[in-house]
Amino acid sequence: MKVTVERAALLKALGHVHRVVERRNTIPILSNVLLRGSDGGLRLKATDLDMEVTEEVAAEVAQAGATTVPAHVIYDIVRKLPEGAQVSLETAGDSGQMQLRSGRSRFMLQALPEGDFPDLAAGEMPTSFALPAADLKRLIDKTQFAISTEETRYYLNGIYLHTVEGEDGTMLRAVATDGHRLARIELPAPAGAGGMPGIIVPRKAVAEIQKLIDDTSEDVKVELSQAKIRLTFGGDGGGGVVLTSKLIDGTFPDYQRVIPTGNDKLLTVERGDFARAVDRVSTISSERGRAVKLALNDGRMTLSVNNPDSGNAVEELDVDYEAPPLDVGFNARYLLDITSQLDGDTALFKLADPGSPTVIQDREGAPTLYVLMPMRV
Repeated sequence: MKVTVERAALLKALGHVHRVVERRNTIPILSNVLLRGSDGGLRLKATDLDMEVTEEVAAEVAQAGATTVPAHVIYDIVRKLPEGAQVSLETAGDSGQMQLRSGRSRFMLQALPEGDFPDLAAGEMPTSFALPAADLKRLIDKTQFAISTEETRYYLNGIYLHTVEGEDGTMLRAVATDGHRLARIELPAPAGAGGMPGIIVPRKAVAEIQKLIDDTSEDVKVELSQAKIRLTFGGDGGGGVVLTSKLIDGTFPDYQRVIPTGNDKLLTVERGDFARAVDRVSTISSERGRAVKLALNDGRMTLSVNNPDSGNAVEELDVDYEAPPLDVGFNARYLLDITSQLDGDTALFKLADPGSPTVIQDREGAPTLYVLMPMRV
């Protein structure tokens, strides 16, 4: 293989693919990135056996061929080369090494044969649709903070994507929960998404998708089956970044059962003022508890935190609340997470009693909905 490629293009592609590679691997080939030079240019691929990222970059290919080299090492080398540099990649016979040259720099990297590199065979992908990058970003940004990190409940370690029939037609819905809070957002389903299987996209793939969305403004092609999902960013087929990931093999719980429908105590509060007040009083809370008490009484909210180790804090806010007086406690961190995701100037809380889940939205009927379990205070 003999390939010449621009440093900027190679660095961008390596930046996308090398993130998949775990720093510590018991299987040496999984520490490597596959480089394949052909008429189409230079193709890069990396995998951790659960997820695979491939990207193609324009390159001058003097001799076709393929090899694999340590992903983080080649990324660091290319990152440290001067801007505007040309990078030459060359392998000779069965030397087990690849030479990387740029200007007066020369590196010999240990290589492993491309035949050993695993392929995450995607198989048949019966469902296919295109989703605007902004919509996909919104689905993820509004829900990913609620993904559970508890490995024993592995079926909660991702975002549940599925379609539902609503008053406005078929909706594409994303849901995440960790048992303490639940995030749900929906938007009109794109053509081709109707009848898709309900899938759970794993946390690591979600984080990778989030980073890749930031590099594109085009529609993202989404293909999926019961077991895998493939997303193509920027370019249909050639030239784009393609992420393929296994899905979580589990059943997402019936989340509709935990979304209360009869909460009749309505509280409307200025979102910014409320978030800042919660942030201030929670300064005194213990790391473990982080409980803030909201005392509601006829147009006024009193936020208070009592920590036997460091003291107490109280702050009052004017709010829109006309129901009977109510004292309820919440985790301050969870309140701040949710209020930071709301788009409007106000936050609507639908409450029932101190022990029941609360619904939080921008406004009545908003496409994004959050459920928060209270804490004992």
